[in-house]
Amino acid sequence: MSFLDNLENNLKALESRDERASVRPSAAAEADKKRARASQPYAEQLRSSAFTKALMDQTVTQAHALRTKVYINWSGNALRLDARDHRLELQPTPDGIQAVFSSGLDVIGREPVSLDGDAADLARRFLARLN
Repeated sequence: MSFLDNLENNLKALESRDERASVRPSAAAEADKKRARASQPYAEQLRSSAFTKALMDQTVTQAHALRTKVYINWSGNALRLDARDHRLELQPTPDGIQAVFSSGLDVIGREPVSLDGDAADLARRFLARLN
């Protein structure tokens, strides 16, 4: 068997493997879908709660005193607050809402968040990490 015949057979085998993989959803994709469905009620609560609005207002107000700009955006179902090189991300999970504190690309800490809690306290703890 020549080199070109061998190469052609290998390419055909790779193509058929890719076609079979695209037909069946993987177990990881199914697990992601289940996780998204389980966290959907918390995502809706996060978007519509008074806590979320108060957190955004308090963070911007407190950051203004530090002469820091806070960038707020929704990334999928997660609320992201960026200030300097720090980030606070509120992520809905099947168990509730998680606050993820990051600096650069490193996750500094995680904690559960109650939408009945004090938004000003969470904003204060996030901005305290800037110093």
